[in-house]
Amino acid sequence: MKVHGTDKRTIWLAEDGWAVEIIDQTKLPHAYVEIRLENLEQAAVAIKDMWVRGAPLIGATAAYGVALAMHGSTSDQKLQEAYDRLYATRPTAVNLRWALDEMKAHLAPLPPAKRRDAAYARAAEIADEDVGICSAIGDHGAQIIRSIWEQKGKPKRLNVLTHCNAGWLATVDWGTAIAPIYKAHRAGVPVHVWVDETRPRNQGASLTAWELNQEGVPHTVIVDNAGGHLMQHGMVDLCIVGTDRTTRSGDVCNKIGTYLKALAAHDNGVPFYVALPSPTIDWKVADGIKEIPIEERSALEVTQMTGRTKGGDVVTVTITPDGSPAANPAFDVTPAKYVTGLITEKGVCAASEAGLKALFGR
Repeated sequence: MKVHGTDKRTIWLAEDGWAVEIIDQTKLPHAYVEIRLENLEQAAVAIKDMWVRGAPLIGATAAYGVALAMHGSTSDQKLQEAYDRLYATRPTAVNLRWALDEMKAHLAPLPPAKRRDAAYARAAEIADEDVGICSAIGDHGAQIIRSIWEQKGKPKRLNVLTHCNAGWLATVDWGTAIAPIYKAHRAGVPVHVWVDETRPRNQGASLTAWELNQEGVPHTVIVDNAGGHLMQHGMVDLCIVGTDRTTRSGDVCNKIGTYLKALAAHDNGVPFYVALPSPTIDWKVADGIKEIPIEERSALEVTQMTGRTKGGDVVTVTITPDGSPAANPAFDVTPAKYVTGLITEKGVCAASEAGLKALFGR
């Protein structure tokens, strides 16, 4: 995708061939900053402190984190240390565990002398695989967008509502929920995106709006609670969101507030789609509400906000009274019954165990 007109990915090898470079997403949209990662601990901090975020990108970063660990030492002890340190960073996104399991299974049988090069090669494959998966999700989702546009008589504007950031910044490239929008836009469908601000970290207002700007996709930022109102007045044609973990029964765990959007869509007859790569499916979990661990993040994300002043300074201010506590669950679970369909790299299916098994043969 584009950054100031130049094609970029969210993670790549540095010119020296061993360090890893990323975009520091905590600085967006007011500054574009690239960061060099040189060791396991820096990769872990990048995930934990959300310099990178989004389930697919977390997985790719974890894979490269293992490679960085192997650059320093290829012992069995170091491999297990890397697995444990990275696994502890973010508990909700299943891609993290998937990528670490992939790396460990690939490296553990090898003699230590061969692990370093093999680690970098497998991490690069995981990143490239993510790009191909997300591009395919975009193709399948774009067909849905075009179909709805044509069913409505090809209006001058087709309104899509999305929540949080499931664009290319959340993956290695293309994105999940936003990939269909990019593909439809490039194919000439007049897509307009309602961008939920997505409190408390404002990933919609800060990240989704930024990348849509870079691609020239028409969009409007709205407060989180505006979506239901827009749906009541016929101003949303469909919703597409991403997911950090999807159960085998089709329950969807995504950024806090997704569940409320699904309820509003269900009440107003608005199609509600979820876009996901297959590594996001947790085949071990059936009941998302009971079984998925929900990350509780710092209360400071709720009590403070960061923005740019008229003078151009980026500052953080407190918005709550002194002494008022805050809770900050980062995700919620949308039951499968509220999901119109799951958009995957293999096609679109019902949000159900039967639907997923039909696509993936599990």
